[in-house]
Amino acid sequence: MPTTLMEPAPAPPASGATPPPASGSAIPSRPKRSDADISVAEIISRARARVVAPVSKTPWLLSTVSAVALWASFTPLDFGPLAWVALVPVLLLVRMPQATRKMYLALAVGGWLFSLMTLQWMRLGDPAMYFAWAALAFYVGLYFPVFVGLARIAVHRLHVPLLVSAPLVWVGLEYARAYIMTGFAWYYLGHTQHHWINLLQVSDLVGAYGVSFLVMMGNACVAELIPASAFEKLKLVPQSTAEETARLDRPFGAHAIAVGATVLSLVAVLAYGSVRRSQADFQPGPRIGLVQGNFPSSLKHEENQLGRIWQTHRSLTGLATRQQAELIVWPETMFRWPYPALDPTLSEEQIKALHQDLSLEFWKDTQAEKSLRDMSEASRAALVIGADVFAGDQEGMRVYNSALFFEPGQGLAGRYDKLHRVPFGEYVPMRELFPFLATLTPAAGGMGLSAGEHVHVFQHKDHRLVPLICFEDTVPQLVRAAVKATRDENGKEIDCLVNLTNDGWFHGSSELDQHLITASFRCIETRVPMVRAVNTGISAFIDGDGVIREPNLFLDFDAMMKQPVDNGRADPTRPVATPVDARTSMRDPKTGRYHKELNAVLVSEVPLDGRTSLYVRWGDWFAGLCLLFTFGMLVVGLAGIGKPRTPVLDLAA
Repeated sequence: MPTTLMEPAPAPPASGATPPPASGSAIPSRPKRSDADISVAEIISRARARVVAPVSKTPWLLSTVSAVALWASFTPLDFGPLAWVALVPVLLLVRMPQATRKMYLALAVGGWLFSLMTLQWMRLGDPAMYFAWAALAFYVGLYFPVFVGLARIAVHRLHVPLLVSAPLVWVGLEYARAYIMTGFAWYYLGHTQHHWINLLQVSDLVGAYGVSFLVMMGNACVAELIPASAFEKLKLVPQSTAEETARLDRPFGAHAIAVGATVLSLVAVLAYGSVRRSQADFQPGPRIGLVQGNFPSSLKHEENQLGRIWQTHRSLTGLATRQQAELIVWPETMFRWPYPALDPTLSEEQIKALHQDLSLEFWKDTQAEKSLRDMSEASRAALVIGADVFAGDQEGMRVYNSALFFEPGQGLAGRYDKLHRVPFGEYVPMRELFPFLATLTPAAGGMGLSAGEHVHVFQHKDHRLVPLICFEDTVPQLVRAAVKATRDENGKEIDCLVNLTNDGWFHGSSELDQHLITASFRCIETRVPMVRAVNTGISAFIDGDGVIREPNLFLDFDAMMKQPVDNGRADPTRPVATPVDARTSMRDPKTGRYHKELNAVLVSEVPLDGRTSLYVRWGDWFAGLCLLFTFGMLVVGLAGIGKPRTPVLDLAA
């Protein structure tokens, strides 16, 4: 029952006062009640009704600071330590008692700013990609407000500590992003720590998501230590809420628990990484030569450049052969002539009906296969070549982005068609419903590519290799599934992942570095080494610890072409003294950065790894639990389950 103020007894009427009206006369309107006539409960109710969300420009500042700091944590600045505090400003918006007006709009703009700066390399691919850049940046930027909204539900409705709720929600959203709209598993928070090798080894238990969880845990720990006075100075609480503001100050014990839990988690992960690295016993595997041409995609599609591209890659193959490479890998689609693959059971009428612009002679031309078979024979080495395959069979014609495997003495020994296509880069989603979308892709004629059906294993002598094309090495669930699906009858996993990539779209930008960083996590997750042949770079050998290894030989073809001529022509395969300006390492010794945009050959033995991975066996159990928690917060928010803490009152409003 509400407690009411006592009403005073009525006083007798003064002399000469007007008597009360007689019975049956008109009754005057009831006088307005004074505050003394209102119950305490009603006063509180009115005060609450007057409360409005505080208006503050601080969320705009905090979201911008986090956006810039997070961008600086990734390439090109690559200042990884900053990632441990980059999201503290955003987490203050999770802790604050009451959301401010337009706070989520500020977070969305901050997220879009981060994504625009981070993904700026997309615009370099093709003028049509400006729209895709803006659209993808908008989509990725939405994760900022969604994260804060779901984390606030966990903290303020269910009272889950920020140290727990923030990492769970963040990783759950990263996992969702790996699948939504075919997935975009780039720029995970854990990728910022690629230099801290021991920290990364937990990925063979829980994937790269475990590293993201730990880094967000560090951010949440710092955010928990921010005192209430800072919220007042930042105007994140109303002026007259001293009692509510005081709740933002945690007792010393809570601070000690947060710091202790974070430090212990970090120490445990580092200890695990040290133990796992000590168990590695890398054995030399096949000697592989990686061919790296330097042809921007604008040149790649010019017909007058086809001969030059072919001759350069043949010369680079010759260099690898002279260095006893037994397997030579070309980048994605750098065999520039169409490679027809025709079902031999088709009749001539069926062949002609496959495509109106492709003649019978095109389908029966074997020159492409003969050229690659002859090159394999001449080099006495197996070849993995990236090519566009035109396949014709009973179901019709399809175009694939493929890896062709040639063995000397055998010819074509295998073919892998890319499974994971890039939206608006290799195919147009919903093109049948919205034909205008075809103008938003650089794919020729907007036709796009077909997706392959399954993973292939290339058997080279005693070694089993699984090819990956382009961005497939950035998709954790795809690489894990490929490794798990290709175990032999004895349960032995593959020996090496072979990635063929064309990063010539991006003109030496930070995309090349980030692509390499993201790919290195796949090696830790699966404990399988990877070799990468990349047009314009960065080609690399990566071991099962995710370490990018310096090759046995790094041959700078561009410098070799500047050497003195022999009988009127340069011979890059002739052993001569190395020119003074030739690069002999993957990295610039002055800056430590990788060389890009050059013709080169890398030759080395693959470091075979005998360790196994629980991540391959169990999959994304950890990230799945985080996603389940995140989805639970969404349900709580939509259903109104749980009660938020006492609303902030501003009785002076």
